[in-house]
Amino acid sequence: MSTYLETAITAAIAGGKEIMSVYNSSFEVEHKEDDSPLTQADKNANAVINTFLTETPIPIISEENKQTDYAERKDWTQCWIVDPLDGTKEFIKRNGEFTVNIALVEAGSPVVGVIYVPVFKTLYFTNETGTQAFKAELETEHESVAEIMNLATPLQPQRPNGIVKIVGSRSHLNDDTRAFIAEVEAEQEVEIVSKGSSLKFCLVAEGNAHIYPRYAPTMEWDTAAGQAICQAVGVSVLNAKTQAPMKYNKEHLLNDYFIVQYGG
Repeated sequence: MSTYLETAITAAIAGGKEIMSVYNSSFEVEHKEDDSPLTQADKNANAVINTFLTETPIPIISEENKQTDYAERKDWTQCWIVDPLDGTKEFIKRNGEFTVNIALVEAGSPVVGVIYVPVFKTLYFTNETGTQAFKAELETEHESVAEIMNLATPLQPQRPNGIVKIVGSRSHLNDDTRAFIAEVEAEQEVEIVSKGSSLKFCLVAEGNAHIYPRYAPTMEWDTAAGQAICQAVGVSVLNAKTQAPMKYNKEHLLNDYFIVQYGG
C-alpha cells in the first residue's frame, strides 16, 4: 500500500508539471458535450498520470479516460479515481485554485487521497492507511517522496469557536446553498470562505473552514481524494439525503449532494 501512496504522489506532481507547462503559455479552450471546459492541460496531465497508475494492477476511473462499463466495474474491489485537472474554470481564470486529484478506493470507500496544487507546489495527502493526513509545501517539483514526508505537517481541523466558516465555490453558489447558509446563520454567526476546486475539502481538513455544503453537481473524481483526506482527520463527507458517507465506483458516477463538516 505504501508503494501505491508513493505512486499517487509521484503521479500527481508529474501531472502538475504538465499543467504548469500549459498554464504558462497561450492555450485554447474546448468544450465537452456537457459544455464543461477542456484544455490541453487536462489531456497532458491525464496522459502522464496514467503512465504511473497503469504500472499498478489497479484499474483507473479518470475524468479524461473512456469509462469502463459498469458490468465490468462492479466487480472491482479497488480502483484509482482521478481528476487530472480539477477546477478547469479556475485554471482558465488563472487564479491558481486548481488541483490534481488522485484517490485509491477500496470497496467503494476512498482510503488514500492525494491533492496537488501546482501553482503553489502544495501537496495534501493521507498516509497509506487513510488514518492521518498531511500538508507539504514543496520547494521544487523534484523532491523525493522521502523528502516530501520530512516537509509534511499533520492536518488538524478545528471546531467552530464563535464564528462558523462555511466554504463556497467561486464558480458555484445556488439557491440551495444559500438556503443552507441561511439556516446556519439563524443560529450562529457565519463567515463565507470562497475557494475553487477540491481545495474546499482541504480548507476544512486543515482547520481554515468548518463546513462545505455542496448542493450542485459533482462527479466522483471531483470528490474522492478530498473525501479520503477529510476522513483521515475526522471530517465527515456525508450524502445530504442519506447522511451516510459518500460511495464510489457507482453505476452512475454523478454524486448526490453532500456536506463536509467537522465538529457536527
